[in-house]
Amino acid sequence: MKVLIVYAHESPASFNAAAKDAAVAALTAQGCTVEVSDLYAMKFKAAATTEDITGGVKDAENFCYAKEIKLASEEGRLADDIKKEQEKLKEADLVIFQFPMYWSSVPAIMKGWMDRVLGFAYAQEKRYSEGIFKDKKAMLSFTTDCPESVYSDTGINGDINVTLWPLQNGILNYCGFQVFAPQIFWDPATDSPESRSSMLEGWRTRLQNLCGEAPVYFAPLDYFDKEKGFLLKPEVKEKFASKECGLTVGIHMGKPLPANSQTKAGV
Repeated sequence: MKVLIVYAHESPASFNAAAKDAAVAALTAQGCTVEVSDLYAMKFKAAATTEDITGGVKDAENFCYAKEIKLASEEGRLADDIKKEQEKLKEADLVIFQFPMYWSSVPAIMKGWMDRVLGFAYAQEKRYSEGIFKDKKAMLSFTTDCPESVYSDTGINGDINVTLWPLQNGILNYCGFQVFAPQIFWDPATDSPESRSSMLEGWRTRLQNLCGEAPVYFAPLDYFDKEKGFLLKPEVKEKFASKECGLTVGIHMGKPLPANSQTKAGV
């Protein structure tokens, strides 16, 4: 298996660096080929601009990045840094995003990687369960600066499943990735050295069996009526009418959110 780790942290002494190194060692020991895109070390450009397209844009007056980047990709006119990352991505069977959670999301440099490198995957005709990466797997692995209680359904930041929905559904699932449940390291900075070691050991153990895990559940594209603005089909609503909860975080049908739908395999 070929693995790409997209890593975003400036300090080699950070817990994120330790988590990245643990993943490299554990996966390599299993015979995987592992490549790391160290975004800060690469000084990866975060902003998605016309500079990403060589030979000029097609419609400078009404510039639309999504349209222009797709055309440039088809015509081989992307900037070199994007091409290199896309080649890594095309080769990978599994992509792991390793980062500290910033403002309930990824750091700007990693969001820039997603904006620029995944730009060609933003397609109306192939998305979600029919997305271009439907044969690949992806997962988030990240640290927080607060305990788990802060991201609980009664915590001040709210349910972590809701926080993860835009990243896991709106980006990874949209591109077609099969999304493994995230690896969350809760507030390692204030934990004891023993606890941090235990977290890393748990990560190594999980990586040994990762490919046997079921991905997180997302409602398939054919549950939605394309002709009616991708609304949930009446027969699907009827099928799940007796269920206590909705299908997943973004599809609740007026019902409570299903517990752990973004944090547990197969839910």
